[in-house]
Amino acid sequence: MDTGGGGGGGGGGTSIHITALDGIVNVNSLFTLAAFIGLAWRPSADGPELADGADRLGAACAAGDRVESDLVLFHVLAFACFLFSSIVALCLKQIVRTHPHYRRGGSASAAVSRTAMINRVALRVGILASAVGSVCGCGFLMMALVNVVQVKLGRLGCGAGGAAAWGAVVPLVTLVPTAMLIYIGIVFYAFTR
Repeated sequence: MDTGGGGGGGGGGTSIHITALDGIVNVNSLFTLAAFIGLAWRPSADGPELADGADRLGAACAAGDRVESDLVLFHVLAFACFLFSSIVALCLKQIVRTHPHYRRGGSASAAVSRTAMINRVALRVGILASAVGSVCGCGFLMMALVNVVQVKLGRLGCGAGGAAAWGAVVPLVTLVPTAMLIYIGIVFYAFTR
């Protein structure tokens, strides 16, 4: 990244950026683990969870092959998005920390302050790309969980059997998008400052 004042460059405040990037990596690590565990659990037509579900709900309410394939697809997409977001955030951290103007200031008794002269436009675009990866990963993980609910509790459009599925899905599709909208708003606010 460029140093100096030209091309949107600026100095100072990079400890805030490092903290934000650390937060993105930490949260993405948890979600990546969840997506990976979801990939490890692959329902099969012979599996006991589907056999029990088919007996309990009836063949009409049991999730089909399409739901199962979407379940795996959405877990893979969520995993890819979280991995992309984490790698971008880690790269940005390394660029800031290995930059020639990155230094530690202060005395032994004072708090350590970290500053660097970096291209803020490039840093903001990188943080925005990492945030977009996190948001997309959350969306795909939410859709994968909707499919998990359908595998476990029955299809959403299946009369009385679908009531339990709707009871699980409605809070999921209400709370997760609300949290993502708040996150997008905060990222947009930080991006414009």
